[in-house]
Amino acid sequence: MFITDSTVSASTGVNSDILQALPPIAGLQHLLDAGLGTLPRPGHGATLQRWQALAAVAAVDLSLLKLYEAHTDALAILAELDGAGPGAPAGSSWGVWCAEMPGTRLRLHKAQDGHYLLDGRKAWCSGASGLTHALVSCWNEQNQACLASVVVRQAGVHVTDEGWQAVGMAACASVDVEFTGARAFPVGQPGAYLARPGFWHGGAGIAAAWYGAACAVASHLHARARHAAPDAMRLAQLGQIDCVLRATAALLREGAAEIDLHPQRDATELALRLRLVAEDAATLVLQLATRALGAGPLCRDARFARLAADLPVFLRQSHAERDQASLGGIIAGAQDHPWPL
Repeated sequence: MFITDSTVSASTGVNSDILQALPPIAGLQHLLDAGLGTLPRPGHGATLQRWQALAAVAAVDLSLLKLYEAHTDALAILAELDGAGPGAPAGSSWGVWCAEMPGTRLRLHKAQDGHYLLDGRKAWCSGASGLTHALVSCWNEQNQACLASVVVRQAGVHVTDEGWQAVGMAACASVDVEFTGARAFPVGQPGAYLARPGFWHGGAGIAAAWYGAACAVASHLHARARHAAPDAMRLAQLGQIDCVLRATAALLREGAAEIDLHPQRDATELALRLRLVAEDAATLVLQLATRALGAGPLCRDARFARLAADLPVFLRQSHAERDQASLGGIIAGAQDHPWPL
């Protein structure tokens, strides 16, 4: 049973009120302890259920979702690239630290004793102070992009308090981490992380998280409209939100089915479309809901205020017009227009 806004799991009794009261890293551990740390892998027949879980956690707390999505993504990556490897140890919690800062590269090299070591600095390491393991993007001695797993709690790993100044998403603690001869283990072949089908499956899953957060924003307006005196402007804004959310949900369901039907097909086009549509929907919902609700919830409702601050920052995982141009280039290369009803 997957997470809903009212209960995380009927069998465990974990609910959204508990998660909202916990710091994100503690909330992640709470989910793992409740047996909710493993989701269906994308492309294996239950992609929609996976995305529903991500959307529901996003509706509770986006900083928690950032950690939860990374943990579940790490398990999917390990299964896809390191199927013969040891996998994730029992009780472990994982991050995926694969953002590349211009001018800095994490280096992976082989020591004389045969062990692999990491050196360098990695930015935007969400949850670094509380996680046990991470998958990190790095560059080997042949200057090839590769992926490695690393135990966070070792002498060669220093978690700084640097690198994050935004108010939004501050609770996910995306700080810089320094590696100095940290022991690591290569995962998959060089280049496999980006080349595998699951890379874009994971990217599409972020669209589901944006959608879940947008639904949480919209739910505040829905509650006001249900209990307040009728207001034509507010009802018009709610109607517009209903249209955009239903259209986005339909596209997400279609996309999940497509991934399950063709799990090995290149999902770049599909993922770009889902991300752009979900980003536009979340942006519009936040704009309409805050205009309809006014300053009250932004100033006096802690959950809404945090969500309204977190969501714009989280949406910047999108590459915006660059992604639009990438999608447009794919569409332009099609022989016929791709929009028949």
